[in-house]
Amino acid sequence: MTTEVIHNTEQNRYEIWLDGEKVGHADYSRMPGQLQLVHTEVDPAHQGKQLAGILMQGLVDDVRATGGLKLVPVCSYTVMWLKRHPEQHDLLGVDIDEAVAACRLPKRD
Repeated sequence: MTTEVIHNTEQNRYEIWLDGEKVGHADYSRMPGQLQLVHTEVDPAHQGKQLAGILMQGLVDDVRATGGLKLVPVCSYTVMWLKRHPEQHDLLGVDIDEAVAACRLPKRD
């Protein structure tokens, strides 16, 4: 299984490709100094392969390498992924607890 994360600037998203096939993406809205992460999806036929996590790691790595941008997670997946990865919180443009509260995630029992 070969994965590649590509920044598609024309469509304002990061894409994940699996063995040469696009299988998911993370859409963003660009604001001054920020990327608002608004939607993440993986093709249902490829779920369970950790592809969304690989996509997020590639996105974060690219933002870190490029520099100058902060991430604002809006969609529930990006909020929870970033909450589970405190080592990435220096890239956040908002407090992660505020992002969780704004997202109104379901409570876990």
